[in-house]
Amino acid sequence: MNRLVGILQKSVTAQLLLSMLVALFASQAIGFAILWDYLQSDLRAAARAELASRAAAVARLAQTVPPDLLDELLPISSTDTSRFWISNDRQVAIESWVQQAFERFEVPLHDILGEEGRANAGYRLPAGVDAGYFMEGAEWSLSTADRSELPILTRSLDFARQNGAGVIVPIGDGRVLNAAHYKNINPALWRTHLPLSLALTAILVSLVGVLTVRRIASPLRQLTRAAELLGRGEQVSALAVHGPEDIRRTTVAFNSMQERLQRFVADRTRMLAAIGHDLRTPLTTLRLRAELVDDAELRDRMLATIDEMQAMTEATLSLVSQDTSSEPTRTIDLTALVESVCDDLAEIGHPVRFVPGERQDYRCRPEGLKRVLRNLIENAVRYAGGADVRLVTDEKGVTIFVEDEGPGIPFGDLEEVFTPFFRLEESRSRETGGIGLGLSIARAIARQHGGDIVLTQRDPGLRAALVLPQAA
Repeated sequence: MNRLVGILQKSVTAQLLLSMLVALFASQAIGFAILWDYLQSDLRAAARAELASRAAAVARLAQTVPPDLLDELLPISSTDTSRFWISNDRQVAIESWVQQAFERFEVPLHDILGEEGRANAGYRLPAGVDAGYFMEGAEWSLSTADRSELPILTRSLDFARQNGAGVIVPIGDGRVLNAAHYKNINPALWRTHLPLSLALTAILVSLVGVLTVRRIASPLRQLTRAAELLGRGEQVSALAVHGPEDIRRTTVAFNSMQERLQRFVADRTRMLAAIGHDLRTPLTTLRLRAELVDDAELRDRMLATIDEMQAMTEATLSLVSQDTSSEPTRTIDLTALVESVCDDLAEIGHPVRFVPGERQDYRCRPEGLKRVLRNLIENAVRYAGGADVRLVTDEKGVTIFVEDEGPGIPFGDLEEVFTPFFRLEESRSRETGGIGLGLSIARAIARQHGGDIVLTQRDPGLRAALVLPQAA
């Protein structure tokens, strides 16, 4: 059940198909409810017309045949749902007449005809149908059934909730022909054409619905995949424009948006290259002039300031140009990549411990992820003396944890440390606190992959989580 609900929540095809089927069954049910009374009325009218016709024919025979043959004529004229008898009471009470009709229907037709060997054959009154049921709704009727062949003094009546009908036909000499018909004309639902009609209609609607939804959903899936890849920083070629008009407009808008983004990034890249070139020239000039200063202490301070300015300039250009990286996206073994970064840092003396895991194929830009991991691990080694690295996979994606047992970061600064040039170390020394762009660059690369970096406190220490989404 939960799986079915999940499919309905995720699949546009399933939702639209279910909506169409619900609308179909609801409309069929409403139509059937409206037509049901008309169907019953038509069936009752047909039964009464047939009863009037048979009663007229039997009445004519009763007036012409000899009396000794009449007793044989009436049983032969009866059917499973009709009975005929002669009486001398033209003004019989309706209750008495219905009681007589019930008593005759209680006797199966094969007993009336005197047929042997058919004790279990033929029509019998359904269980629960008794004299009380026959009396329900018993009343004299002004039925519009065809009575053109019957005498004017013929009387009609209904009984058994209008499932039964009768006529009393005068045949002369004070005698009357009594004709009764009973049949429960409330057909079972499964005996009507409705189940077959619904099944065939549902199949046709499902086929048409699936084809229609697939035609709509196919360009939507293409658009979704392209948007996800674009959000992960990958190059996406222009989408083919097809499908319904609304989808076509959306695809054209996406292609235009992608073209504008690429043009904007290209313009910014050229601007950054120009800024980098223009900044290097005055910095080089300042360095040359500083070399000419005679005061050694002043000269060293000036050169240190120039070096810091140059480092900050290079780091700033690196931060801003992360999303313009031309590194191709490819599928790699992410577990092996994380392990290789840990091994490289361990070889140069950093106390880094990696928890081995299963192979995890992932589509990314490997060099960018390596830079992120090195930054997180080196921060843990610098400020906490070591790092534990592990990789966890779930249905949402992949998370790489870098944990330490150092002093941690105050809760209020967990997000501030990602601000460019923000440093917890207030001495502003590059040897102890860096420039303050490492985590900013790392988060820019992570978000370029559609993920993020999340810092949380431990007791003791800090946990840095590189969260990467499920690959498209």
